[in-house]
Amino acid sequence: MSLDAGTKLGPYEILGRLGAGGMGEVYRARDTRLGRTVAIKILPQHLSSTILRERFEQEGRAVASLNHPHICTLHDIGHQDGIDYLVMECLEGETLAERLKKGPLPLDQALRYSVQIADALDRAHRQGVAHRDLKPANIMLTKDGAKVLDFGLAKIVPRQTSLPEATQTLGLTSQGTILGTLQYMAPEQLEGREADARTDIFVFGAVLFEMLTRRRAFEGESQASLISAIMSFDPPPISTLQPVTSPALDHVVKQCLDKNPERRWQTARDLMLELQWIAESGSSAGATSAPGTRRRRWAWPASVGGLLLLMLAGILAVNHFRNTPPSPQVVRSSLLPPPTLSFVPYNFTVSPDGARLAFVAVGPDGSNTLWVRALSTPGAQQINGADGAQFPFWSPDSRRIGFFAEGRLKTAEITGGAVATLCEAQMGRGGSWNRDGTIVFAPSIAGPLYRVPDTGGIPAPVTRLPLQDSPQGHRWPTFLPDGKHFLYFADWSSPKDNPGDGIYVALLDSTDAKPVLPEFKGNVVFASGNLLFVRERSLMAQPFDLKNLATTGPAVPIAEQELEKDAGGSQSGFAVSDNGVVVFQSAADSTSRMVWVDPSGKQLGELADVGYKDPRLSPDGHLLAVSSDDERNGKHFIRVYDLNRGLSTRLTEGGNDEVPIWSPDGKRITYFAGGPGGGSIVEVPADGSGSPQVLLNGGRMVPNDWSPDDHLVFMDFGKGRPALQIYSAVDHSRKQFASTSAEARFSPDGKWIIFIGGLGELFAQPFPGPSGRIQISSGGGSQPHWSPDGKRIFYIRPDRKLMEVAFDSHKKLAGAPRVLFQTRIIAPNFAFFQYDLASDGRFLINSFPSNYSSPLTLLTGWTALLKRN
Repeated sequence: MSLDAGTKLGPYEILGRLGAGGMGEVYRARDTRLGRTVAIKILPQHLSSTILRERFEQEGRAVASLNHPHICTLHDIGHQDGIDYLVMECLEGETLAERLKKGPLPLDQALRYSVQIADALDRAHRQGVAHRDLKPANIMLTKDGAKVLDFGLAKIVPRQTSLPEATQTLGLTSQGTILGTLQYMAPEQLEGREADARTDIFVFGAVLFEMLTRRRAFEGESQASLISAIMSFDPPPISTLQPVTSPALDHVVKQCLDKNPERRWQTARDLMLELQWIAESGSSAGATSAPGTRRRRWAWPASVGGLLLLMLAGILAVNHFRNTPPSPQVVRSSLLPPPTLSFVPYNFTVSPDGARLAFVAVGPDGSNTLWVRALSTPGAQQINGADGAQFPFWSPDSRRIGFFAEGRLKTAEITGGAVATLCEAQMGRGGSWNRDGTIVFAPSIAGPLYRVPDTGGIPAPVTRLPLQDSPQGHRWPTFLPDGKHFLYFADWSSPKDNPGDGIYVALLDSTDAKPVLPEFKGNVVFASGNLLFVRERSLMAQPFDLKNLATTGPAVPIAEQELEKDAGGSQSGFAVSDNGVVVFQSAADSTSRMVWVDPSGKQLGELADVGYKDPRLSPDGHLLAVSSDDERNGKHFIRVYDLNRGLSTRLTEGGNDEVPIWSPDGKRITYFAGGPGGGSIVEVPADGSGSPQVLLNGGRMVPNDWSPDDHLVFMDFGKGRPALQIYSAVDHSRKQFASTSAEARFSPDGKWIIFIGGLGELFAQPFPGPSGRIQISSGGGSQPHWSPDGKRIFYIRPDRKLMEVAFDSHKKLAGAPRVLFQTRIIAPNFAFFQYDLASDGRFLINSFPSNYSSPLTLLTGWTALLKRN
C-alpha cells in the first residue's frame, strides 16, 4: 500500500516516502500534536486478524519501553482503515548496508559502532526483548552514532511465508519454523528452535565481520548452500583479510559465531566490555611481537666471556621473571542472578578469598532470599532459613555469612545447617567479622556501632557518639587486616557535633576515633593497599597506610561514571575481596518500573517509560509527578507524566531534583532541590508556565505532603536525625511537629498526620494537636498512605508486604495490621514514597520488573588501572 502526502493516520500527517524494507514501507510524517517529525512504518496486510493484532500491540508495548541512545525509539502503534503502523523516531543518516557499499569500515569506527550496538542489545536483552532480525539494513549510522532499528519487530510482525530469496525477512514464530533474515540467521533459527539473546549475539558476530571486511560471514549460491555454510562452516579470521585487525577481535567474532549457543558470549554486556577493551588497547590488543624480517649475525670474534655474560644475564632474567608475579590483566565480566530473580541493590558481598558471592535476590512474589554462588561457575545455592535477609557480610574464613532479618543479626553456614540468631538489630545497616570471632555491626540507621561474639550474646557499644543524645548514626563498618581496627561511616551530625560526618577508623578496645575521609558520605572498603569508595558515581581507589592509618596519595578511578548511591543509607553497590576481586552494580542496571496493581495484588499494567522514582498522583488522578533519571546517569529532574496520553514533560533543570508532591489544587508541584549546603524546598507550576520558586532554604529538607488548608509537612535534617516541621503557606511560618520522625502524610481532611516515629514504627497524631499518638504498624513500617475516605491506612513492611490498617478518627482507634498483598517495590524502607494510591483503589508501585535480570559486574586485575593513572 502506498500513501500520498497529506494522508492522515490518527494525529500523524504523511509528508513523503522514505523507503521500503522487509517489514513494510516507511514514510516521513509530522506529529500534529507535538509538532515533531516522525517516521511511520506501514506494516504488511496479514496483520488483519484479531489475535495477531493483539499480539502486535502487546509486543509493541515491550519494544516501546526500550529507552536507549542507540535504539531507534518506537513512539506509538496504531490501526486505521485497515492499516497497521508503527510511529518511530525519524533518523538522519545512512544504514550500515548502504555504508558497506563503499567498502569496509575503518577499525576504530567499526569498534565504536560495535560497542554501541552491543550496548543496545544488552539493554534490550535485560528487559526481555530480543531483536531476532539484526542485519546491516537495520542499523542506521547517524551523527550521534549507531541506531538499531526494528527492535523486536521480527517477533511483533510474524511473516507466514516460504523462502523465496536468500534475503527474505521471515517471521514464523510457531515452534519448528524460521524467523529472521536468512543471510543473518543463527543455526538454532534455521532448525526452527526458539531464538533468544544468544541468537542476536551470533548475528552480531556476522555483522561485525561484514563491517570490517565488507564480505558476508556466510555465503552460498543457493538457499541450501547458504544454510549449509551457516550450519557447518566458519568464516576465515578477519586478520587474514584485514591485517591490521588484532587477534583479540578475531577471538570475539569467533566466539560470537560458535554454532553452539552455550559456547558463545552469554550476554551482550560481556561482549560490549570486551570490545571496549579492544578499542582502548588499540590494534595491538592480544597481539604478540613478530620477529623482524632482517636477521642480525653474531660476529664470531665476540669473546667467550661476553657470551658467558649474556648467558648469566639470561639466567638472572629467568629467575627474575620466575620470582616476579605477572602484571595483572583487567578483566570485566557479568554475573546474572538465578532465573526469575533479581539482585537487590546494595545487597551483595564477595567472600574474603575472592571465590564466592553472597547476594540477596528478590523473587516474583517480592520476597528477599539469600544466595551464594561461586564466581567460577554460574549456579547459585539458596541459604535456607534466611528469608527477608538484608546486607550480608562474610566470616573471615569464607565459610559463614552474617546478615540481618526479622529485626535480628543472624549467621548461616554456606554448606547448610541451622541459621543462628545472635542478637537484636531492628534496622541493621552493615556488619564486619574478624578472625577472633567478633562481629562489629550497626543495629540501626542511627546510634553507635556495637560488638557481639559470633556465638551470640549481649551487644556492647564499640563507638561513641560525639555528644550525649547526639543524632549521629554510625554505619557500614569494615575491619582492616589486623582485625583490631575498623572503618565506619558517621552520618547525620549536627553542626555543633565534633567529630562530623565522614569515614573514621576506630579500635575495638577504645572508643576513640580518627577521621580518615572527612565529610565523605558512604561505605568504604580496604583492599590491596587502597581504600575503595564511590565519589560522583565513579569507583575510586586511594592509597592507605595501615601503619599510620592515613591516606598517602590521591584517589584514582577504576570504574568511571557507573555507580550511584542509595540516598537513604548513603551506601553504594560494590564489594571487594581481600585479594582484590571487585563486584559492583552499575547505575544503568538498576532499572525499575512503575506498575499498576489492583487491591488484590494483581498486576494491571505498567508505564512504558523507565528511570522514574518518587511517584505522586495529581489530585484529579490524570497526571503523575516523578523524579526522572532522564539520561540514566544518576541526575534526577522533576517530570509530569500524562497518564491518558502517555507523554511526559520535564519541569526542572537542576539535576538534583527529587520527591515531588502536589499542591491541594493540583496547580503546583513542590520538591527537594539538592545543592551546596544541602538544598532547598522549591515549587514550580505543574503546567510548566513559570519558573521554580524557593519556599524554604538552608539544609536538607524534604517535602512530604500538603494539607487541604496549605500546610506543608516536611522532613528537616538540619539537626541531625530527621524531624517533622510544618510550614504554613498562609503566613510563611514554620514550627516543629515531631522530633526524630520521617515520611509523613496528611489525612484527606487534614486533621491527622501519619509518620514514622523514632522506633521505626508508624504513628498517627492529630494535627495541629496537641494529643497523643496512636501506633499503627507492628514490626516496622514506612511509606504510609491514607485511603481517599481516611478510614484506612496503608504502609510497606520491611519484607515488601503492603499492609492495611482500619482507622476510626472519631474514636481514635486503629485496627490490627493485615497483609493486603506482596509487592516488588524497589525499596521497602527509608526511600521516601515509592508508591501511590489512585482514587479508584489501584496502586502505582515503583517495582522490580518481573522479568528483570540485570547483571552485576565482576572486575579482576583492577590494580593494573592504578598504574595508568
